[in-house]
Amino acid sequence: MNLSVGIIGLPNAGKSTLFNALLKKQVAFAANFPFATIEPNVGVVPVPDKRLPVIAKLVNTEKIVPAIVKFVDIAGLVKGAAQGEGLGNKFLSHIREVDLICNVVRTFQDADVVHVAGNVDPKRDQEIVEAELILADLQTLEKQPEPRGVVEKEVQKRWEVIQKLKTSLNQAQPARDVIADLHEKELVKDLHLLTMKPVLFVLNVGEKELTSNSVIPASAKGRSAFGGKAGIQIPGQAGNDKNGRGNDGNSNDVVVISAKIESELAGLSDIEQKEYLQSLGLEKSGLERLIQKAYQKLNLISFLTGGELEARAWTIEKGTKAPQAAGVIHTDFEKGFIKAEVISYDDFVSVGGWTKAREVGKVRLEGKEYVMQDGDVVDFKVNA
Repeated sequence: MNLSVGIIGLPNAGKSTLFNALLKKQVAFAANFPFATIEPNVGVVPVPDKRLPVIAKLVNTEKIVPAIVKFVDIAGLVKGAAQGEGLGNKFLSHIREVDLICNVVRTFQDADVVHVAGNVDPKRDQEIVEAELILADLQTLEKQPEPRGVVEKEVQKRWEVIQKLKTSLNQAQPARDVIADLHEKELVKDLHLLTMKPVLFVLNVGEKELTSNSVIPASAKGRSAFGGKAGIQIPGQAGNDKNGRGNDGNSNDVVVISAKIESELAGLSDIEQKEYLQSLGLEKSGLERLIQKAYQKLNLISFLTGGELEARAWTIEKGTKAPQAAGVIHTDFEKGFIKAEVISYDDFVSVGGWTKAREVGKVRLEGKEYVMQDGDVVDFKVNA
């Protein structure tokens, strides 16, 4: 499966700059005025995985195929989009197609980069975006006809869920915070509600903010901003690790990035990138941290395969069993699944590859009920 992330936010929040940096090339038109991005720009970004080159060397292959993330740079939203302001429904329709929303919120100050609302206010900007998504969902729900007369139990249950969502959305509660039951989610899945999608907030800070011990501006804190996560701090501040994750878990939905610095990193070699990140006190780039958070948010992991043809990473949901994981490689593999030879990445590396691993008994034979683990190195056995 491929992960699809939609980059949204108000005009000039830094969406296109971040998108260009992620793709390491200028494929989006970043300009200092609203609506520079008219159609969504789509780019495929490899998922950084240091395990693949190691596996490739052990299995004697030069071909490395990482997992991928599809990023969609979506045109800037403005207040009133649900009523057609700005690019209106075109903007909103593009969001329906992604798995995860990445809401870029501007905190940097720059007099040369205009703000569509006149001034920088992260809390207000986040609320504008969320409000427009809520209004769009309410419009979708209002269009649903009430079932009348004798109807099936499931149809009636679906209508009850719709009414519950209407009430909650009118109280500014997004659908994702209201519907947790899997059955209820399935009943309204066909509506493609925008606020049902998981969200990551990307705080686009200035260069000095990223490298100093300054705290995120007070306007970016509080319950209404960032899902109730308050007191979020810049990387390097006490209580956060070097990658901007709060030790108390407060930053699980937030990634702190300087899009400008990411653009500078994009033009450097791997060695130069590492040195630059070290000079900033960071272990990972914004891209790596963003993808890592996206995987966590969507409950995704990777398993690995390695042979003479290639070393490759495959993306699956946590809890996926071996036959379904085989089906990610090829649908026929799931149907013809016999067993899986499995070894952890650490063991695979420590013994030096498949041959030695089999000799010393490190390879396990797993059947149809085996639940895949992140970092499993696998050789599936299937009927031709």
